[in-house]
Amino acid sequence: MTALKYTIIKSRKQYDLYCKILEDILIHDQPEMQDEIDLLTLLIEKWDNEHNTIHDANPVELLKSLMEEHHLKAKELAEILELSKGTVSKILNYHKGLSKDTIRKLSCYFKLSQEAFNRPYKLINQVNKLYKDASLMNTEKNMVAEGEVKSEERKA
Repeated sequence: MTALKYTIIKSRKQYDLYCKILEDILIHDQPEMQDEIDLLTLLIEKWDNEHNTIHDANPVELLKSLMEEHHLKAKELAEILELSKGTVSKILNYHKGLSKDTIRKLSCYFKLSQEAFNRPYKLINQVNKLYKDASLMNTEKNMVAEGEVKSEERKA
């Protein structure tokens, strides 16, 4: 019986080896190796899906790590996403969430599923940041309404 050239990945060492082999094959651009490329890709993706922490990271942390990995600055990301530098800064500092359009662009650029960026995470809300009592959270409308009443009372 002949031993298989590639098997299911069982260790990080084996994973790294298969990644290196795949990279070497792709660099040398050998079309006759397409079956081997497909098999290695499948095995590597299976390992990634089972062992990768991308699914655990919140979208902003994921984005920051991808920016670092791809040597991108916020200015370059703003150009890719067709957003202002200020908006990108707000996203990276948890002041603004990711829009559907931004998620699509990130997914396409980094070649990841949209689900990686379309996960819930907490934003820093400037209005409510000053309050320590959680029961006062998200009461901006009530505060405005009370302020209007008080200003009308002062006029009377």
